[in-house]
Amino acid sequence: MTSVNWSYPTAIRFGTGRIRELADTCRTAGIQRPLFVTDRGLADLQITKDALALLEDEKLPAASFSGVDSNPHDGNLDDGLRILREGDHDGVIGFGGGSALDLGKLLAFMVGQDRPVWDFEDIGDWWTRANADAILPNIAVPTTAGTGSEVGRASVLTNRETHLKKVIFHPGILPVTVICDPALTVGMPQAITAGTGMDAFAHCLEAYSSPMFHPMGDGIALEGMRLVLENLSAACKTPEDLEARGAMMSAALMGAVAFQKGLGAIHAISHPVGARFNTHHGMTNAVVMPAVLRFNRPAIEQKIARASAYLGISGGFDGFYGRVLELRAEIGVPDSLRSLGVNDGDPGGLAAAAVEDPTAAGNPVPLTVEAAHSLFAECMG
Repeated sequence: MTSVNWSYPTAIRFGTGRIRELADTCRTAGIQRPLFVTDRGLADLQITKDALALLEDEKLPAASFSGVDSNPHDGNLDDGLRILREGDHDGVIGFGGGSALDLGKLLAFMVGQDRPVWDFEDIGDWWTRANADAILPNIAVPTTAGTGSEVGRASVLTNRETHLKKVIFHPGILPVTVICDPALTVGMPQAITAGTGMDAFAHCLEAYSSPMFHPMGDGIALEGMRLVLENLSAACKTPEDLEARGAMMSAALMGAVAFQKGLGAIHAISHPVGARFNTHHGMTNAVVMPAVLRFNRPAIEQKIARASAYLGISGGFDGFYGRVLELRAEIGVPDSLRSLGVNDGDPGGLAAAAVEDPTAAGNPVPLTVEAAHSLFAECMG
């Protein structure tokens, strides 16, 4: 038994219609002047207008910031911080997918810091550099079921100068409360439902496969995989199926809770691809997943066989691998990175970036530059 530190997250208000509790959630968190952070695609949609109206009706009007790109970068952060400070806001509501939630958390974290955001990268004890007393409370309202950013103590931010994604960590980044309302996810386009759902599955799969000792994380990841395998196709094909939508929101939460145990090469490859080519993160994960499973097979075959038994899949590792391919086909995941608009003009640079990505450390088979280069070649198709 290894000596390790474990931590599990925050208050969650889960259920259809819980968005109506948004104003009460703010008041409970001590937020009187919230900044409502969402992405460009959601800014003009009815669910966003309805959420803002709920605050207005409860005499808790919020200013809005929607300058969030699909892969948030330091420019988005700078723009949001300016609005947060100018409005003297005392808290943040992140509303949307992982991009909006990640940036909302970073805004609440960075507004009172006097060091650049890169000084808080998830390296060693860098998080202790932050002034914890200057962090504003943030509330997370996911409208997708994938990243699980709503229960995470970190955010991913792209450095525009280096074109690398960095993980920024601090315990105070964790939202004080999460509102998970499955009805908010009904309007997602099928491709986004598929991509975010596969992101949740990748979190569970990589957490389960990580060699770190964390049996609680294993159990949560295993059940999260079951929820995805049994509900993602239904959520894609029948968008109004609130049972399937709720199951996927649960799986997203569980994946993000479990992956404190570690991630791996799926994410290590996906991060530099997304930073350089602006691909959808979850769909990128889904494309590279089979190649990484094959690569990791020597280290995880027996463990995946145990998972297969729980999941009701016959055939051990091969059966599990086949079920993953089947799910990808059911929801329209393309077979290659090239299909996502990725070119192979700098495979060496991408491979080096993958190995340097912090998620690479959790892979059950060591990820070398040579191995990453081969994986990229496989995934290009």
